[in-house]
Amino acid sequence: MPSAVRFFCFVFLLLADPAAAQIQVQMQNSGGFPAPQISPQISLPTASELHFPVYPLILPNVRFWEKIYGTYTEAQGVLHDKTDLNILYAVVNLLPKDTPGAGKINEKLAELALLHVKAILNKFAQGSLPQTAEELRIHGLFKLKSPAAFLAAAENIRMQTGLKNRFVAGVIRSGAYMPAIKRIMRMQDLPLELAYLPHVESSFNPEAHSKAGAVGLWQFTRYTGKEFMAVNELVDERYDLYAASEAAARFLKENYRQLGAWPLALTAYNHGRGGMLRAKAQWGSYPAIFANHAGSSFGFASRNFYSEFIAAMRVASRLEADPAVIKERPLINASMRLKGYAAAAALREYFGVSEEEFRRLNPALRKPVLEGKKYIPAETVIHLPATHFIRERVRSMPPSLLHANQIPDYIPPKPKRQSVAASRKAARSSPKKLMKTSKAKAAPKRKAQRRS
Repeated sequence: MPSAVRFFCFVFLLLADPAAAQIQVQMQNSGGFPAPQISPQISLPTASELHFPVYPLILPNVRFWEKIYGTYTEAQGVLHDKTDLNILYAVVNLLPKDTPGAGKINEKLAELALLHVKAILNKFAQGSLPQTAEELRIHGLFKLKSPAAFLAAAENIRMQTGLKNRFVAGVIRSGAYMPAIKRIMRMQDLPLELAYLPHVESSFNPEAHSKAGAVGLWQFTRYTGKEFMAVNELVDERYDLYAASEAAARFLKENYRQLGAWPLALTAYNHGRGGMLRAKAQWGSYPAIFANHAGSSFGFASRNFYSEFIAAMRVASRLEADPAVIKERPLINASMRLKGYAAAAALREYFGVSEEEFRRLNPALRKPVLEGKKYIPAETVIHLPATHFIRERVRSMPPSLLHANQIPDYIPPKPKRQSVAASRKAARSSPKKLMKTSKAKAAPKRKAQRRS
């Protein structure tokens, strides 16, 4: 039967009786034509995997940070190679931070462990073969066992303290903030996974400070924070959950718009947008940047930032599913934007909120405002307990609580300037001046007496 006729017969049979058509196909395939090979079902990547791919190149780094966040505690230090995080030399037991003198003792323990591993690597670099079980294990970590490789590795050792305790505490704290942050990310049409970034930045500690001057959940510096929110002597919104989260969302969104990929946009959160734009122009893609980009500014922290984010998402998701980890209840506030200047004490009294609770709900307000030396600036958003009473008071708040102007800065009065005549008169009446004048007059007499 010609193939065209056979095809139309098959289509007619398929429409009339699908089961018979299936039998017909099997019969035809049993002849000289082999049955088509059906490829196995391919699982499509999830939205999270599309936005935040885990490249094979960074998988060792992701696994390393998963161990730091989920396995090793703050009483453990992991000695590892700075570049190849597959190479873990040793785990050093440290003293708890609250132990008296722990800082100096732990520094010494870390130094001794580093010198010990360095001596082993230098021994291999000189051509010696491993003798002990520890040396055999370390020797086996290297694929390239040349003297140059061992010599370079001896100068590339780093210690990372475990963060398991702090990370678990951060997951517990995140229960208070995560719903609000995810809502802000959703409103900005951003991936909800970005809400996990504070695990890397601050462990969801709203009072976190860094050596570089970054503060709050999102660790904004003063310079960058001023681009997106109020950062001054009266109000510092880097400490405010909502303002800082909106600022972070806008910042990340602009990073993505300019860089075109979330691995690049997230790395720019740490390294800086300008630096990542230059790196992208030079290398093109994130894997190429990770593999080749170098420089003093693109150091260990910048290179590992995206891997840390992926690891934090994984470890946090596992802890969130653990029934033994009980997260804090979501923070629910009644918020209002002030249409004028207001005294903190007057607002506390009107809404019946204690000073302690008002400070806790409004961490962005600075000392001059809280102490009453200055009014809360107009357009500032304040947060209050979400009760029916508070909402009713907000609706009926009297205009007398608001002021048109800020309390002026105190300027000490300048001393009154005296006229020339008055100053001469004061000088003549001065006892010290009279004494100097009388001494001057007596001096010629003494000289005359000496001559005589």
